[in-house]
Parts: sequence; structure tokens; C-alpha cells
Amino acid sequence: MLDDINRVYRQARNIHEGVFGSITIGYPGSISYGFLQTLITNITQTLPELKVELVEPTDISFEQLLLNYEMDIAFRRDPAENPALQSINLYSEHFSLIVPKHHHLNEQNFKRLEDVKEEKFILSGLHHKTIYVDSLRQIFHDYGFIPKIHIESDFGGIILSLVARGLGISILPSSYSFNASPDIRFINLPYQVSLYVIWRKDNSSPVLKNVLKQVHQVASKFVIDQK
Repeated sequence: MLDDINRVYRQARNIHEGVFGSITIGYPGSISYGFLQTLITNITQTLPELKVELVEPTDISFEQLLLNYEMDIAFRRDPAENPALQSINLYSEHFSLIVPKHHHLNEQNFKRLEDVKEEKFILSGLHHKTIYVDSLRQIFHDYGFIPKIHIESDFGGIILSLVARGLGISILPSSYSFNASPDIRFINLPYQVSLYVIWRKDNSSPVLKNVLKQVHQVASKFVIDQK
């Protein structure tokens, strides 16, 4: 009986301190192999009793999932728009031109994006109304051409595999390079994209507080690594 009481007490204390429970995290594919892997490693080491569920929705559904209490925290390329949500800019990284390994362009001879204006692009839908897509449109606007989109996809992993097969070229955040195939090449562009963490303002969960602490710690290291 005493053992049962002690077990219940420990569990209640762990819940109160935010080291026991569960959290659902939404993320874009571009952080899967860099920031997210490091974050989940840190969470499992510092909060071993916490259950983590990872979901990869499309950008346009992140806020709705948070507001519907289907996600607790999200990482996104756009800041929160709904006033019920809080967002913080964690860090920025370069956009990269992504070409097949045997493409004639590389970091040394690349000069301007106009050099690939006649090539087939594999891109996210430029009709989406997000800051991320606005940034893509701005890149092409600055270089004075409309890309010839051969294949449209919002999933970076698929885009990378298609580029590796020589089916086109693309522009994606540079963090995709962390686990990229050796059959593709990344060429940094003079444009950057940010990563935001978003959560509900009314969420006072101790679990959320502990996870956000890990988020900021990992983000600070990641910024240093990107310099």
C-alpha cells in the first residue's frame, strides 16, 4: 500500500513539474535532419518520461491544428497570424539552389539565378499565401523571370529525390543539406528564411515550458553552427 501511495505521489509530482505526460509537435520537413533531430535527442535525454508525437502537416494547417488542440507546439517558416497564438523567431538560414550532382553549376562558378531560367523547376506551389512562398516569389521577381515549374510539391524530401533523378532543379532552405543525397548539390543564395516556434498563448502546461526551454537551447547552438 505504501509503495502504491509513493508511486502515485511521484507521478503527480512529475506531472506538476512537467517531466511526465505528452506533447505533440508539428514541423516542416526542412528541419527534420538538423534542428529537429537535435531537439528530440535533447528532450529524450532531459525528459525521458515525456511522450513526444511528431506530425508534419502542410504550412497552411499549422495554426488550425494548434487552435483545435491537435498540436501543442509547432515549428514553421511563418510567424503566427492568429492573436491566440504566440511565436518567436528562432534563427534564419539561407535559401539554396539545388541541382543534380552533375549539373554545370556549383558554388564556385554560380553567379546569378538567371543562368537557370530556362531549366525545369520543382517547387512548392507559388500560389500559396505564406511568407515562405512570398520569399520564393521575391527571389524570382528580383532576378526578373518566372520559373518554369515542371513539378509542384510542398514536400521537400520528394523534391530532393526528384532533383537527384535529374528531373529538375529547386530552391529550398539550406538545412535540407544535413541528410541530402550525394547526388545533389546545394548552392547558397543571398536570401534567407526564418524558423519560428509557435504555441497557444493560453497553454500554461509545465510540459510546454520545459520543451520551450529545450527549443531555445538547441536553437542557440544551431545559430552558432550556421555562422
